[in-house]
Amino acid sequence: MLTGAALPMIDFFIVNVALPAIDHDLHAGPALLEMVVGGYGVAYAVLLVLGGRLGDMVGRRRLFMWGTAAFGVTSVACGLAPGAWWLVAARIAQGAASALMLPQVLATIQATTSGAGRARALSFYSGTSGVSASVGQVLGGVLVAANVAGTGWRSIFLVNAPVAAVALVLAGRAVPETRSERPTRVDGLGTALLSLSLISLLVPLTEGRATGWPVWSWVLLAVFPFAAVAFAVTERRLERTGEDGRTPLVPPSLLRVRSVRTGLAVVVPFSLGWGGFMFVLAVVLQEGLRLGPLAAGLVLVPMCVTFFAGSLAGPRLFSRYGRRAVTAGALIQGAGLLGLAAAFYWGWEGRGIWGPCAAMAVQGLGQGLLLPLTLRTVLSEVPVEQAGVGGGVMVTTQQSFMALGVATLGSLFLTLSESVGMRDALTVTLGVQMVAVVASVLLTLRMPRRAND
Repeated sequence: MLTGAALPMIDFFIVNVALPAIDHDLHAGPALLEMVVGGYGVAYAVLLVLGGRLGDMVGRRRLFMWGTAAFGVTSVACGLAPGAWWLVAARIAQGAASALMLPQVLATIQATTSGAGRARALSFYSGTSGVSASVGQVLGGVLVAANVAGTGWRSIFLVNAPVAAVALVLAGRAVPETRSERPTRVDGLGTALLSLSLISLLVPLTEGRATGWPVWSWVLLAVFPFAAVAFAVTERRLERTGEDGRTPLVPPSLLRVRSVRTGLAVVVPFSLGWGGFMFVLAVVLQEGLRLGPLAAGLVLVPMCVTFFAGSLAGPRLFSRYGRRAVTAGALIQGAGLLGLAAAFYWGWEGRGIWGPCAAMAVQGLGQGLLLPLTLRTVLSEVPVEQAGVGGGVMVTTQQSFMALGVATLGSLFLTLSESVGMRDALTVTLGVQMVAVVASVLLTLRMPRRAND
């Protein structure tokens, strides 16, 4: 299951260091390159909650295996893409497959574990999810530089096929089948309105800058608030009336659970800053500091190591200090971010692979404490029968705001770099992310003191 949790997150970030090679090979241009990143993220975010609900209905192991098989097939389609539009279409399909696969991981953990076992499983899940973001860019750099059998950037997708095959075999042997004891019909209207809400927000913000903000981008942005309000009203009415035996795609009562509400509030600024940071850093290292894809990936290794260490230490710290461990993680992350900004601002010239390592290690440690414990808190009070939808809501929030971070912080950085240069643009962008970190610190103070396992 952890292999299945790693694959979608790795593939969200793995293309960042490969974009220059993809552009050179397929003559994609800025707009299509952003669609290679954003198309995956939007499809993934839009379908996650539906994937969780379908798992509750038809069986979580079954849907995990379907999603894993589809992920392997669509990965091969990405790797064999003859042109840029083919790659974009295959990436959208790959994002949809990820949305079937990932919610089943959290739902299975919720349904099959309890107490210390659940805390340990969630710690491994969160550590895998967090480390995968950094590992994605490291692995992408290694594979592009290695140019395995002359495949170049294509290997970053083709490598998924054997990994997905292994995950399928292991899931068939080791994962028990679980489903909701009271499955309900799919909320078709809610699914359509949630999809419209996310698409009308994420697509124009992802593609608007690269395409010169055409009329359609403003029309979609204007649609977003109406679609979001319609979704909220529809879900509230459906939960109150229970029309035709259906239950809401996102039950409003789930969002009234304190652990869910306060935990998601922390996930929002964290994911917004993290998604933007990883994209901007890839651009800075390759285009600003002229590092190759391998060196650009290796810069993230310290963050990978300390993130995983923090995620393993988190459960013991939380059992002793409660939510103060989460707050400490947010503060440590902020310290690492300040160190990184200082390292680049006062030492831009000659800043090679080792320059940002110390700050990256500090930042990774803080994130390793913050994210796993927050995800554990979100799920701690979710009923088992809502495990799929609870996991889907949490991952949708995380994924949507990561994609939003790429769109907003990425656009801010790219726009500023044209006028003030990359160093100053990076400083401003990290300053904006620091605001998100401060928000995370304050929001952790509203979380429950302890999580119910």
